[in-house]
Amino acid sequence: MPASSALSATWLRLRAALWRRLAVVGSLCLGIAVLLTTMDGGGFGYKLLYSVFIGAACTSIVDTTRLAAAWWVDRMRKARGLAVKDSEATMGWRGAVPGTILALLLGPPIGLWMGDQFTGFQSPGLLQLDHAGSRLILFVSLGATVISLVVISTQERLASARTLAEAAQRQAAETQLRLLQSQLEPHMLFNTLANLRVLVGLDPARAQAMLDHLIAYLRATLGASRAAAHPLATEFEQVDDYLALMAVRMGPRLQVVLDLPEALRSLSVPPMLLQPLVENAIKHGLEPQVQGGRIEVRARQQGPQLCLSVRDTGVGLQPAGSAPKASSTADPTAHHSGGFGMAQVRERLATLYGPAASATLAPAEDAEGGTLVTLRLPLPPPFTPPAPLPAP
Repeated sequence: MPASSALSATWLRLRAALWRRLAVVGSLCLGIAVLLTTMDGGGFGYKLLYSVFIGAACTSIVDTTRLAAAWWVDRMRKARGLAVKDSEATMGWRGAVPGTILALLLGPPIGLWMGDQFTGFQSPGLLQLDHAGSRLILFVSLGATVISLVVISTQERLASARTLAEAAQRQAAETQLRLLQSQLEPHMLFNTLANLRVLVGLDPARAQAMLDHLIAYLRATLGASRAAAHPLATEFEQVDDYLALMAVRMGPRLQVVLDLPEALRSLSVPPMLLQPLVENAIKHGLEPQVQGGRIEVRARQQGPQLCLSVRDTGVGLQPAGSAPKASSTADPTAHHSGGFGMAQVRERLATLYGPAASATLAPAEDAEGGTLVTLRLPLPPPFTPPAPLPAP
């Protein structure tokens, strides 16, 4: 059945709340058995048994009525050519009241009959109001059904409100991610074009080669970066393409190490997660250094986390306000704080994973120096391609 139909929506709602409803009905049945035993003494087991049968009958009638009402709503909408969607008429008070009336009329006699079949007893009819047991069962059934209606309807309203709030939160997170990604792509492009402009005046042949690489890079990556996620192997391939583009300008001053274990290649990650960090490492780490240096991009699994690192052997972190080591053109504060790219990556991780993910920027701890950026996020599942759109 289509997920947008009232019938499927009602069925999913009832199935999701199954254990809560069983807990409510079970507690009411136990309370009724205790109350009846206290009032007339003895027979707690039989009273509990009959209470359970009556409760099961009432609950089944209410749920069946709600499903039938949802089916009728779908049928009427289709007959009128209206869109089939979830209906308020099948939820909350308006959807449960018809079922509750039927449950009050049919539930107790059906439950008593089921109990008689199980125990072999012959219960007095509920319409024999001169019988104390009949009156007691009738009033207790009425009160229990009304209480069950109030509790279950309240739970469903709260669950519906929580679902709407979660959907709104997901929508806001997706909107923020699209905004962050729309900022990252022009930033990368502008930086690359600025590098290309410098190279045009110094070495036109290399500028032409760099332009060719840029066209190939944009063709391969910009379309893919619009997706919500892609395999980690694709992320490394895009980083490799970008570094090949930068190698045209830097030549032998740029050395690259990409380390992606085979077992992690298919993991699903957000696109353009590593490229801004690699761009930072070149712009603020290696380019200010006359001899250039090395960039290492690695992926590791550490327990329940995926650890991604970008390390450069460049000028390293500069204290705020200090002069850079080897070039007066370097920004002395950008690499100190991680720059634009680091800020965007941190925001994306916070939006996607909350406190379960982290991004740290620290000096490399060996004699080569430089900077190490480490991303830690919950180990993602393998990437699953989105289902193709149906043919028109």
